[in-house]
Amino acid sequence: MQEFIEACFDAALEIESLIRSTEHSHGCEAQFEGAGGDISIGYDLLAENCFVKYLGRFGKILSEESGYIGEGDDLIIIDPIDGSDNLKSNFPYYGASVALKRDNKTIAGMVCNFANGDCFIRVNGEHYRRSLFREDERETVCVNHHSKVGLFEKAGLHPGAARTLMDVGLKFRAPGAVALSLSYAHASKYVVFLGQLRPYDVEAGLYLCEDLYTYIGEDILIVSHNKDVFAKILTIFNLTDKAT
Repeated sequence: MQEFIEACFDAALEIESLIRSTEHSHGCEAQFEGAGGDISIGYDLLAENCFVKYLGRFGKILSEESGYIGEGDDLIIIDPIDGSDNLKSNFPYYGASVALKRDNKTIAGMVCNFANGDCFIRVNGEHYRRSLFREDERETVCVNHHSKVGLFEKAGLHPGAARTLMDVGLKFRAPGAVALSLSYAHASKYVVFLGQLRPYDVEAGLYLCEDLYTYIGEDILIVSHNKDVFAKILTIFNLTDKAT
């Protein structure tokens, strides 16, 4: 399993380098409608090709851009660029997510932030952060009990819910990259996502959050390390107070 994670990390290193070396207007050019329904851009395809090169030998790949690629018993679910609009806007919150599934169960995951080098990994019972930029930097992921803000993805599309959260004192930011926000769930007060839950967006991130309070509905996702905050958000959305 560690061989797979090292291949993911090596792919992330190469993708970060490709992003820096690619002319920005070329990387932002629209290409075609991807398998996930969004318009793929040059950066998406550069990253996808890199992941296929490094990970294709480990199993069949399901990518947001091209759908199923290759063959194999294991399934590798990737979002080559999570937060493409952020990357196009030079807003430093964009990355990639990778999940490895075997017998319909996720057994390894990685989510990285190309902008600052944070790379969150969970495998073989370990959950840690490595840096793409500093080889010797590695630390176990721990809960941040001092966090003052949550992350509300798609907040702009749900002004009523956003207002309600603010009214009860649950501050938030809406950075615009679901997998990345889930990877920062241990550091944030909570994470809320409203919308279609596609495997490319959430598979790896949810695996990183398996030790946290989690609610997954048809079009809603709530995660928090704080039981009281989690219960409060469930009440706001009229959901059963039950972690999954």
